[in-house]
Amino acid sequence: MGQVSPESHVPAGELKQGAAVSHSAGGKIPYPKHVWSPAGGWYSQPSNWKVNTAIMGGVIFGIAALVFSVSAEREERTKFPEPGRFFPSRYWSRQIREHERAAKES
Repeated sequence: MGQVSPESHVPAGELKQGAAVSHSAGGKIPYPKHVWSPAGGWYSQPSNWKVNTAIMGGVIFGIAALVFSVSAEREERTKFPEPGRFFPSRYWSRQIREHERAAKES
């Protein structure tokens, strides 16, 4: 048995000078059909993967929005931003909005 070339699975003696070498992993391998996997198993491509992805994207967005709103409610400031300076949390922080409203009225 000849030595195996690192570029392919063809024995070194069978490689011809200038022959194209495929760098792919090859075709699908045989696998047991009786194995169950929660991720779908080998070569899984469920027919409704786009719907599942959209649902999970919505769930992740909803959780992120919930965490953001809870964080904005609980935000406490001891130092307020300077008037006129760009400060992103000025738009969602209740404490900053109340502080700026009180500053305008006085």
